[in-house]
Amino acid sequence: MNWDELYDLQKELDEKIRESHSLTRDAILEDKFLALLVEVSELANETRCFKFWSQKGPSDDSVILEEFVDGIHFILSLGLDFNYRYKQESIKKINDSQTKLFHLIIEKIYQFKQNPTKENYQVMMKAYIQLGYQLGFNEQEIYNAYLDKNKVNHNRQEFGY
Repeated sequence: MNWDELYDLQKELDEKIRESHSLTRDAILEDKFLALLVEVSELANETRCFKFWSQKGPSDDSVILEEFVDGIHFILSLGLDFNYRYKQESIKKINDSQTKLFHLIIEKIYQFKQNPTKENYQVMMKAYIQLGYQLGFNEQEIYNAYLDKNKVNHNRQEFGY
């Protein structure tokens, strides 16, 4: 995956949003962390992996992939805020349940928030990518979905979303 390209696209979107709303990075940092947690929760809700009481299955893969990519947007944006970029490494599929992976990701988000080191950023991103693989998505699908959603996000800014 061409992570540098995704960071560049995210930077362009972030700058457009900050300029159009007269915001600074520091002013919205807490909001970005909360937004990421919300996106992770929305993703969990679409997978329904934790809904032991329900017989209804998960949403369509396209819906789950779009929610997953929403999280990628915020993780990339946080990386830009701290001047970190994910350095892709080999990721093995973990046999843990999706629920455990969601707990792990939330834990890693809080760890990065409390101690925003490059290492903690890398671990957070790696855990998130592992979840994407666990959900059945490959790099090309994630990449294409990011590009599609990035266009949607630019259009939303153009038309006052």
